[in-house]
Amino acid sequence: MSHRTFKWGIIGTGNIAHDFVTALTYLDDAQVVAVGSRSQETADKFAREHGIARAYGSHDAVADDPEVDIVYIATLHPFHAQGARSCLNKGKAVLVEKPFTLNASDCKELVQLARTKKLFLMEAMWTRYFPASFKIRELIKTSLGSIKCVQASFGYVADPDVPC
Repeated sequence: MSHRTFKWGIIGTGNIAHDFVTALTYLDDAQVVAVGSRSQETADKFAREHGIARAYGSHDAVADDPEVDIVYIATLHPFHAQGARSCLNKGKAVLVEKPFTLNASDCKELVQLARTKKLFLMEAMWTRYFPASFKIRELIKTSLGSIKCVQASFGYVADPDVPC
């Protein structure tokens, strides 16, 4: 069986990007090859910290990189749609950090663009892949029947000594 390595580009250099790149190191089929930031200095620092070959002082440069297969967008929320649109228009698959977009109109536009170009596009909703989520879907199919309403809450106890 052939083994393909997906080459990732990262747009944004904040804490969530650091966490994501660290998580990718545990996958045999993932390699981060490029990072882009609004400043070259920030991109260079992030690249050094994570052993990434190419650092760009712009977000578009990541989308332009011919070696990048898929782009993870970890910018500030107001720039998610713009970054995703740019990457899709340049033929890249895209994983967008939450929130996917700030409004339904941008969301619909990006989904249609990805469908038209036959490209992968997804919000980074990690809870979808928890074993508990698989179990809930199984229970709905096999024993719970038709669901009328679901009310849920997600949270955690924060350590007051750790800054957000």
